[in-house]
This record gives sequence, structure tokens and C-alpha cells, in this order.
Amino acid sequence: MLKLIRACLIVFAALFVLPVQAAEFSPEQKKELGDFIRQYLMENPEVVRDAMQELERKQQMAEDQARTDSLKSMSSEIFRSSDDLVGGNPEGKVTLVEFFDYNCGYCKRAFPDVMKMIDGDKDLKVVMKEFPILGPGSVYAARAALASRKQGKYWEYHLAMMAHEGRIDEQVADQIAEATGLDVKKLKADMEGDEVNQVIARNMQLADSLKIQGTPAFIIDETVIPGAVGFDALAAAVKQVRDNGGCKLC
Repeated sequence: MLKLIRACLIVFAALFVLPVQAAEFSPEQKKELGDFIRQYLMENPEVVRDAMQELERKQQMAEDQARTDSLKSMSSEIFRSSDDLVGGNPEGKVTLVEFFDYNCGYCKRAFPDVMKMIDGDKDLKVVMKEFPILGPGSVYAARAALASRKQGKYWEYHLAMMAHEGRIDEQVADQIAEATGLDVKKLKADMEGDEVNQVIARNMQLADSLKIQGTPAFIIDETVIPGAVGFDALAAAVKQVRDNGGCKLC
């Protein structure tokens, strides 16, 4: 046991202390030290494994803390931005936020779950955040959806695009817009407005701060839920917020 402790101390010194004075070692001493460290790690590979696990744990803790800090500091932009599409009850006491992409298959898989949440919970506010990360078609669709607010058809256009099977590009988005009753010429002009690009840029920044890297991603009060987790998981998260006394951030 004492031998193992001594070896650990030597390795620690070699890795964290001695490199500062490495220039003072002769080539032979450096080789001997390197051989010893290599042999020790080969005989005790669990040291490397444990160190990597601890590093991953600390990185996850740091990421979780950064996400928590962002949720608190950006709660108004996340839950109460006037730029977002709102479904369900606009005055609902609990808010569910979804970052989505119109070309995301998992978002479309989650779409019935979100609609079931809206239909079954009359005290739920649902905030949809355009997060077009799957190519030019997604960006065009998001910009078109945001521009459709000018014609009062954001929700109808959103539902139609989410119900569409297959990829959405510029041509498809225009066809869906026309079928929804939108003036496509006006829509294209409104898409060029600065406010449309600003909303998308703001959502991208929010997603980055919240460590959201894919779609769909849901936020329910203080909890970020990545992926199409299903109706039961979303409903349980909303129930937990209510059971804990209601929203702290939303």
C-alpha cells in the first residue's frame, strides 16, 4: 500500500510539478521518468479512466451551471418575448418552450405530443422558437413563418408546415403559404424585414447560451429537456412545476 501511495506521489509530481523544472533534467533522466510514468499508467489504467470520468463530471457540472445561470438571466427572452409564436393559453400559469426546425423529423414526431398538451391542458402556454439549423430550406421556412405574422396567419402556417411530410425548401414553403391563404408576394417582401433576421439571431444566441445543440429542445421552467421525449415526459415535467408551487422563471 505504501509503495502504491509513493508511486502515486511520484506520478503526481511528474505530471504537475516537475514539468516546471523540466529543463533541469538530463535527457537520460527525462527518458527514465517518462518510462516510469508510462509503465505506471499501463499497469494502472484505471487512473486514466477515473481522471477522465472526473473531468467529464466537472465539465457537465459547469455546463449545467451555465445553463441554469442563462435560464435565470434570460428568462424574459425565453418565456415572454413578444416575437415568438404562442399556442395554448397565452395567460397560462405554466409555460412550455420549444426550439424547433421545420425540417426536423423528431420535431414532427413530437408535434402531436405538443398539440395534445395544448388540447388537454387549458392552463398551459406554449412558446415556439424558430431555430433553423438544418440548412437553407429551414432558414427560409423560419423566415417565412415569422413574416406571416404580418398577415395574421402565423399559427395556421406553422401547423401546415409541421404537418407536411418531407423536406421543406423555398418552393414547398411558398406552396404551403399559398394553400394557407397567404399573399406570397407580400410574404416574400416581409421576409426581408430586419425584425425577422433579428428574431432568428436572438434565438440562435439563446440556444447557444442554454447549450441547446439540436431540435426539438423543450424548456419547462427551470428544466431543459432535449429530444422528442414523448407526451408523458412533457406532462410529468409540467405537473412537477405545479406540484412545486408553480413557475419560478416562466
